[in-house]
Amino acid sequence: MKKAILAFAVLTVLTSPSFAQSVGEKTGVNSALGIAPKTEDFIKEAAISDMTEIEAAKVAQQKGNAEEKKFAEMMLADHTKTSNELKAMVPANLKAALPAALDDASQKKLAKLRDAKPEDFASEHDPMQVSAHKDAVSLFERYAGGGDDPKLKDWAGKILPALKHHLEMAQALDKNRK
Repeated sequence: MKKAILAFAVLTVLTSPSFAQSVGEKTGVNSALGIAPKTEDFIKEAAISDMTEIEAAKVAQQKGNAEEKKFAEMMLADHTKTSNELKAMVPANLKAALPAALDDASQKKLAKLRDAKPEDFASEHDPMQVSAHKDAVSLFERYAGGGDDPKLKDWAGKILPALKHHLEMAQALDKNRK
């Protein structure tokens, strides 16, 4: 009986409207299983990804080597463009899904970049870019393949080639660092 009550309580919390992001996206389970995120989760994760890339690029423009500065220039341009496109496409009933600020995890990553000594910057920045773009490619592939908002689904598919190119460039940066 206690187990049934506990299960009901957990299910109630997990399915409540206040539980804004699905457990699968929070834990990475959806990514591991290849499951498309809910539209609200896609919007939130894509917006945070863009904001993080823009801020990381600003730091790289100050602290990076020539290759990182060139990469940062592209990240600033491309992620500012996609951020603006996303904001314009979000359905009115999902505007609340757009975050006003970075989440804690992204803020911590950026703090590491800002605090890195010049000689350590590449070892912080380059692998971070590889990881961030792998996550973005996964998010956009999953939404493009199974998202439930046709406009956003189409847009995710159109953005994918650029994200894959960013990933390849980040991997080259990281490889050249070693």
